[in-house]
Amino acid sequence: MKYTHIFFDADETLFSFNAKLGLQTLFAHHGIEFTDEDYQNYQAINAPLWIKYQHGEIDARTLQVTRFKTWSKRLNIPAEQLNDGFLAAMAEICEPLPGARDLLARLKPKATLGIITNGFAALQQRRLAHTGLAGCFKTIVISELVGHAKPDPRIFAKAFNDVGNPEKEKVLMVGDTATSDILGANQFGIDSCWLQHPGSECPQHINPTYTVKNLAELDYLLLGELN
Repeated sequence: MKYTHIFFDADETLFSFNAKLGLQTLFAHHGIEFTDEDYQNYQAINAPLWIKYQHGEIDARTLQVTRFKTWSKRLNIPAEQLNDGFLAAMAEICEPLPGARDLLARLKPKATLGIITNGFAALQQRRLAHTGLAGCFKTIVISELVGHAKPDPRIFAKAFNDVGNPEKEKVLMVGDTATSDILGANQFGIDSCWLQHPGSECPQHINPTYTVKNLAELDYLLLGELN
């Protein structure tokens, strides 16, 4: 196989991330039916915060707390408590994406695997325990703990250091978010594979080495064409 080291994004690359269901699960514990309109209002606040987080303009805790401030006032519950409940709900409902388990099992004997994620430590650690996949990875680099988020090259440097600083030509980054996963790989000087979900587009200034539609295509790319 061409690559000796493969780094994966987590959310919607290896694991499902159904935020709406997680929020519905969270608020059901408080006796509230979380509607489509509620979700749209939440995302109107949450999505811009994630952009600021990726740009290094705010830290992880600011993002986590700010997105629940409106609900905190409405329910008279600390925003931190709501966020922690949301992360717990997301871990409970998380499942690997179709093909993820088989792909990791096939790759593990052939390459060193790692995760580089902009997600939060509480969710990532619970999710890996829940799915039983933690043992597949040599390192799990979480932006909240590192202090830098993709596409910042420093989070990639941390992952490289964790696995012994391999030759860049032998390393691949796999992810579904072009503006963090693929742009970060471009800036750090490693190959990348964009997992393109339906309806998503890659900005013209971002250049994935490969593009696949699902993990089955990635499996064939890595273990079929490039072995």
